[in-house]
Amino acid sequence: METLAEARVGLTLKTARNDRCEAAESPHRAFTLVELLVVVAIIGLLAGLLLPALSGAKANARQAGCLGNLRQLEAACQMYAADNGGNLAQNVAFLPELLPMFGTNAWVYGNMKAANEATNGLLLKAGELFPYVPQMAIYRCPADFTTSGGRPRVRSYSMNSWIGSKEMESQEQQTRFRVFLNDRDFAAGRPAATWVLADENVATLNDGWFLVTMNDSQPFASLPANRHQGGYGINFADGHAEVYHLRTAVTSVTETEASALGGSGFNGVSAENIDWMRLKMVTTSP
Repeated sequence: METLAEARVGLTLKTARNDRCEAAESPHRAFTLVELLVVVAIIGLLAGLLLPALSGAKANARQAGCLGNLRQLEAACQMYAADNGGNLAQNVAFLPELLPMFGTNAWVYGNMKAANEATNGLLLKAGELFPYVPQMAIYRCPADFTTSGGRPRVRSYSMNSWIGSKEMESQEQQTRFRVFLNDRDFAAGRPAATWVLADENVATLNDGWFLVTMNDSQPFASLPANRHQGGYGINFADGHAEVYHLRTAVTSVTETEASALGGSGFNGVSAENIDWMRLKMVTTSP
């Protein structure tokens, strides 16, 4: 017969065995502080690696959208010329508001320095190119976030001042560069190396006329934008579009609503500025 002492010893051994089994078989175990810190560190590292990639992907998408807009606008220029005996849509400086009554056929209307015009979509619709690209979003670069009175501005692009007007011919009488009034003029020049429309920095963006003085009298009186990772979209008379990256800090003016509605003009660029010389090379030809 089992004594009281033996029973107690057996109960103790049985209880110890049960406790060890339960501890071994339990599937739940809390993380230690060190393990939690390691997990947090890994998540932070992954986020640090992924966020720049996502940001870059968005920037690339906006750049692709801008180039798509520019290609569509150049196609519209070509279709307009085909429907009008080869004549190009007019491109003149500081046109009054809604000019049909003045008998012009400008590619676009509106002064982006005027708060009441900067968001006026009717000024786009009145332009000669709008029937060929009847979407207002096409006239605005996807990377242009400037607003006027809290509303998005309607236009980001301007046209080469040597196209669609004789204005530069009268301004630079002593130069031998050509103006382009008819699509045949492009054939005589270099259509793949003659730009038509470009992203303009909001600091100088006003009318649809992008001034380039081949005599260097006003380097970057109209300043290209820098929205695409330090570059601007530009299209050419043969229909292609690309991004020109700015190489000098002096041309990288920050685009803000204050600069958009401020004064026009830009000072401080020399005639030897490499960004200026690059743009001149594709503006016109002798």
